[in-house]
Amino acid sequence: MDSIKDTLATMTELFNTRMNEFQQDLHKNSSPVATSSLAADFSSFKKFILSALTTLQRQVEFLTKIIDRQEMKTRRKTLLFHGVPEEKFEDVTARVTSIVAENLNLANFSSASIKSSYRLGRSSGNKPRPIAVKFRDAAVRDRVWFAKTKLRGTSFTQSEFLTKTRHTAFLEARERFGVNRCWTRDGIIFVITSDGKRYRAECLADLDEIPGSVPSEALKSPVQNIAAGPITTECKTAASRSKRVIKK
Repeated sequence: MDSIKDTLATMTELFNTRMNEFQQDLHKNSSPVATSSLAADFSSFKKFILSALTTLQRQVEFLTKIIDRQEMKTRRKTLLFHGVPEEKFEDVTARVTSIVAENLNLANFSSASIKSSYRLGRSSGNKPRPIAVKFRDAAVRDRVWFAKTKLRGTSFTQSEFLTKTRHTAFLEARERFGVNRCWTRDGIIFVITSDGKRYRAECLADLDEIPGSVPSEALKSPVQNIAAGPITTECKTAASRSKRVIKK
């Protein structure tokens, strides 16, 4: 999906470049009558292409949102454990079970509560890789997640296993609003603004809809800059609904 978006952005940039060159040549070389007729045709064609590209962009954003939500559902029972030292021949399930037993004080929790576990990424040797732990049911996962404050004072932390889109949005939210004003729950990013109101987001476009949010220009899509007005994506439509304040 990212490759499709990149291709679309490249096509848009190329179209704008070629159309600008054509428009300049048109004014230089054509007669007044021909220029008027061709200019009208050119303007109509340009509007049609921009409209088509905008529609394609919206469809890509819509499909991206659906895929992201489906991917997040598959991670519903999974948590990430950070700060667990790596060993050459380790049983990560046993390591996590030991951490939970020693720190979280959860009754009836055992290695049987874990369906699978593994380290994420390749070992860099600098710091331990996080451990992805998939629990057998969501209830056990939630018990472990809501007991995470008991890990304070240890070298271990927990986080939700967010998709790339949500992870990027979460990091950006922390940059915009502050670390202590952002958190996640069930894959949803929650933000408390300076006036004490609480908002939720799933992507960068959602963050842009939150009052007081300062968008990062570096993260904006090139396609959004070529039309006369900003593209209203499905994500932004969803954001307008999530903009409603959640009562505390």
